[in-house]
Amino acid sequence: MCKHVLNAQVAIRAPCCRKWFDCAECHQETADHDLQQVFEMVFACKKCKKCFRKDAREFEESDEYCPHCDNHFVLDALTPKASLQVEGEDVRKDARMLKDDRVRAETEKPIFDVKDAADRLG
Repeated sequence: MCKHVLNAQVAIRAPCCRKWFDCAECHQETADHDLQQVFEMVFACKKCKKCFRKDAREFEESDEYCPHCDNHFVLDALTPKASLQVEGEDVRKDARMLKDDRVRAETEKPIFDVKDAADRLG
C-alpha cells in the first residue's frame, strides 16, 4: 500500500531497477538511485492483476482505462491529510443488542380464554 497516494489504482514498474512501485515517491524512498524517465510505461492493474504498456507520448482519454477490465486508473490523487476528529461509538458494533420495539400481533384466541372468563361467566 502506498502511503503517498491513497487511491492508487495501478502499480508502475520502474525501468531502471525493474521493480514495482505504487508511485514515484515510493521508488525515491526505497531505491538508492533516481527514477529513470521513459515514454513507454508498464502498469499493473490492481483490480484485475494484469499488466499492460502505455506510451506517454500518445496518451489519450481512452488510455485512462485498463485494457483488460476497464478500471479507470487515472484519478485525482488523494493524499493523506492530518486531521483531529472526535470518534464516537460505532452503531454497527452493538447492532445485535438493539431492542425490537415493534408491537407483536396477538395470536388467535381460543374458544375459551382464561383471561376473559370473568366476563363470559356470569
